[in-house]
Formats: sequence, structure tokens, C-alpha cells
Amino acid sequence: DIQRALPQDIRELLHCLKMKSKYAVLLVFVISLVIIEKENNFISRVSDKLKQSLPALVEANSTEVSPAPAKNSSLASLQELDAAFSQLRSHLYNITLQLGGDGDPGPRRHVLLMATTRTGSSFVGEFFNQQGSIFYLFEPLWHVEKTVTFLPGGASAVGSALVYRDVLKQLLLCDLYILENFISPVPEGHLTPFLFRRGSSHSLCEEPVCTPSTKKVFEKYYCKNRRCGPLNITLAAEACRRKQHVALKTVRIRQLEFLQPLVEDPRLDLRIIQLVRDPRAVLASRMVAFSGKYETWKKWASEGEAPLREEEVQRLRGNCESIRVSAELGLQRPGWLRGRYMLVRYEDVARAPLQKAREMFRFAGLPLTPQVEEWIGKNTQAPRDGNDVYSTCKNSSEQFDKWRFSMPFKLAQVVQDACAPAMQLFGYKLASSPAELANRSFSLLEEAQPAWVT
Repeated sequence: DIQRALPQDIRELLHCLKMKSKYAVLLVFVISLVIIEKENNFISRVSDKLKQSLPALVEANSTEVSPAPAKNSSLASLQELDAAFSQLRSHLYNITLQLGGDGDPGPRRHVLLMATTRTGSSFVGEFFNQQGSIFYLFEPLWHVEKTVTFLPGGASAVGSALVYRDVLKQLLLCDLYILENFISPVPEGHLTPFLFRRGSSHSLCEEPVCTPSTKKVFEKYYCKNRRCGPLNITLAAEACRRKQHVALKTVRIRQLEFLQPLVEDPRLDLRIIQLVRDPRAVLASRMVAFSGKYETWKKWASEGEAPLREEEVQRLRGNCESIRVSAELGLQRPGWLRGRYMLVRYEDVARAPLQKAREMFRFAGLPLTPQVEEWIGKNTQAPRDGNDVYSTCKNSSEQFDKWRFSMPFKLAQVVQDACAPAMQLFGYKLASSPAELANRSFSLLEEAQPAWVT
């Protein structure tokens, strides 16, 4: 036949190709079986979870007061079915989050919440802290500020921004060892009980990072709801790498332009959220939280005898200008920052926290989980503020502008004069009289602009 007529080497080549094709078909068949088995296992696990959840769901529904029969019974049945389906879908979403690891988890995101003190950044940062797939750090640059002293202004300000930026880059890449250069006393064996506000990061207070507590070891910064041993930085770095995303909040970076190398770093997918607040409210809050630093302001406001020192007003003006300059850069949409910057007012978050949380998570490319929604519901409808000035639990819609009823008008005037350009950019209205300042019906807030999300 034709095959015998071919030369020996050609026949051997054809035989080899035929054998390879057989093995290829066999390999594809085996891979298909593995994929099918994996999918069946996943479906089985979800099914088991649902079987556990459905009786509780049915029982919960049966304990509710039965509504009076509707005239249109079919419509009522459809509404009940829709409500039950919504609850079931929520249960299924939670179960798939718990199972984790199956399917494509999506790209790794890096989020930087950039703010200044007393702007509500701890409260907003909790949105990301409550999301289980995010490794969240609270003010890690505090250690850098305490260790390296820079004079305000000039080359020193540039130097501090560069150091902050380089440390921030390493942290976003889960290189937490960088902090050992700044923590005092220096960690021994990568162990430290002195990481600032460790308890404000769930990721540092859950297993396996939460190691058994050690007797006779003083822990200045500890976990709030459980006893943990000194922080093992190696375990923390490993936990960071295991989490799907990384988020960090800081009040120590103000110059947006210095973050360009981070935005352009191919190892990072960085999204920057700049949080601002009415500077009059910021000053009022700082005078309470940092009372000793604002004695001059308080004396002048209450007595009016000693004039405010010019350097105090200049510092206020400088703070407002640095925030405004960064925001203007972000809103100009330079190529390197396009799609990477979002401006958020604290007042908008306080008035509609869940809506703003959805917008921020959508901007960052992150899922807003039911756990985050539940935390927001519990912590924005408290009956009254606690005494803790750092509290994240408050009736946010009623508390965000309470400062205006206690701030002397002449103090508000100083802020308005010093911060007018920033206030205009962010949509904060100026009060022209004491009566206007204290009149709740006169809104000090213009509507937020859609252009603030780039």
C-alpha cells in the first residue's frame, strides 16, 4: 500500500505522530475529568452549605408575622418568593466567600486612603478593614514620622515625602520588614509588641498572625477582642501575601505628585482615594483631640485678648493649600493618574455611608461584601457619640456638622480667610454671620461633583 511505499524514516515519523496524537487525546481526556471532578466538588460543597442554611432560612421566615391575605394573592406570592430568593442569594454569596480559592479571584488591587488628621479617615478606613479579602494597615507611617525628624518646608519636606513614599511602596508589596528600621525598640527575631494601633487592623489580629499571648511581655499596642502574642512580622507578611488585596490609610502623605512612581510601578495596581473635610470642622475637631497644641486658638476664641500668632494662621493656610494642590492635580486627570484617583468628602460619606462605600469600592475594583454593609449599618446609626475622640461608631448623618453650633464665628472667619481656595474647590460654603453659621437650614455644603471620580 501507500504507507509501505514510503521511506522508512517517513514511516517512523508518521508512527511517532500517531502515537503523540493518541497521548494528546488521552491527556485532554484526563484534564477534562479533573476539571469536571473539581467543579462537582465545588457544587457539592456549595450544596452542603445550602442544606445547612436552608432550614434556618425557612425557620426564620416562618417566625415572621404572616401578612393579611392580599387581594391579588398571586402578586403577594411573587413578592414573597422574590424576598426569599434575595435572602438565598445573600446566603450563597457568603458561602462562596467562605469557600474561597475556587475560580479566578481577579486582579490584585492596592488601595491608598490619603487624608489628614481629623477628617474621618479612621471611620472610612474601616470600610476596607471589614472586607475579609483585604489586608488592611492603619497608619504604619506613624513609625517613620516618629523615627525620622524633618523640619517643615523646603528640602526637608521633600525628603520626608520621598521616605514616606518608599516605605509605602514596600508595604503595598507586603514587605513589612521595612518597618523594622523605624519601630522602637528594634524588633528582635522579627517580633514586636510595639506596632502602632495593631488592633485597628483585623488582618494582624486573626489567625495565624495572632499567636498565643506571652506572659510578662508588655504590649503597648494589642488586639482589642482577643489576646495575641507580640506581632510576628514574618507571619504578618505571609498573611499579606495570602490576602487578595492590600489597603492602607495614612494622614502623612499630602503631595500627590510624589506618588507617580507607585502608580506607574507594574507590580502595583494602585487606586488613590483622597478624603477631605470642611477645614472649619477639622479645626474644631483638632482643638478637642489635640487640646494642648491648640491652647493659643482656644484662648483667643474665648478671651480675644492675645492675638493669634501669624505662624499659627500660616500653618493652617499651608495645610489647606497642600490638600488643594494635590486635589487639583488629581482632578486635572494627568495621563499617569487617569482612572487611579478619587476625591471624597467626609460629609458625603456621613450623609450616605453605604452609597459612598459602594462608589469607593466600585472605583477600586473591589467587591462590597455583606460584612461591610452590616458594619456600616451598625456603626452609622448609633444613638450618640461616645466620649472617645477616635471612635468610629456614630450617628453619622446627625453628627457631621455639629461643630457649627459650638464654633465661635470669629474662629470660623479665620479658617474661611485662610482656606478659601480649598473650600471653593471642595464645595464648602462660607458663612457670612454668626446666625448663618448656626442655622442648620442654611447648608454649608454644595452638591458633590461627578468629575471628582477620575
